[in-house]
Amino acid sequence: MSERVRNVNKVSLIPLAPERHAEALQAVYRGAQAYWEMYNLPASPRKQAALDLKAAEETPGRTMMGIVRVTADQAGAPGVEMIGVVDFRLHWPGEHVAYIGMIMVTETYRRQGVGSQAWRLLEPWLVQRADIQTARCGVEQFNPGALRFFQSLDFDLTGEANRLRVGDKFVRLLYMEKELGAGDWRDWRLGGALAERISNLQFLSLLT
Repeated sequence: MSERVRNVNKVSLIPLAPERHAEALQAVYRGAQAYWEMYNLPASPRKQAALDLKAAEETPGRTMMGIVRVTADQAGAPGVEMIGVVDFRLHWPGEHVAYIGMIMVTETYRRQGVGSQAWRLLEPWLVQRADIQTARCGVEQFNPGALRFFQSLDFDLTGEANRLRVGDKFVRLLYMEKELGAGDWRDWRLGGALAERISNLQFLSLLT
C-alpha cells in the first residue's frame, strides 16, 4: 500500500467508546497493516475495532484512547483525525501497575514522534490521576521496532518472558517495565467544539 507521509506537530488523547468510535478505530487498524502481517494476517479482521472496544468496556480498568491530531478543512473549520490508539489496563496485573497493551500509530504517521508524544501525555496522568507507580508491557520477540520504541521511553527488560498462543501461532512476549515519575500533568483531552466533533464521529479518513 502506498501512502503519502503527512507531518504532525501535536497530538491529543481521547477516551474511546464502542457506540461512537468503532469506525474511526477500524480505520486506524486498516492504516497499520504491518502490525497484522506480523501475525500472518493480510489485514485487520473486519469489525476488530468493535470487538476490542466492547472487550475494553467489559474489562475492569481497561481503557482505549485514540491518538488524534487537529486538522482544518479548506474553509478553515477545525476537525480531528485519529492516527493511533493506546490500549492499557490500570492496576493490573497488580496494584499501582498499568499494563500497556498497545501503542499503535498508522503507517502514514510513524517515525514522527507520535507514539512518544502520546506516552508523554499519558505517563503523568497515570501517576497523578490513576495512582500508578509502574508501567509494564509485553513486546513480541519478533518485533524489534517495538522493543526499541519502549527502550526509548526508558522501559527496561525485566528478564521475564511468556509464550502465548495467538491464533494459529505461538508468540513469545518479553516483558518490560518502567518506574514512573510525577512529571507535569497536562490535560490529554480536547475541549469545546472539537470534543463535540469527536463525539459525532467527524473524523477525517486516514486512507483518502
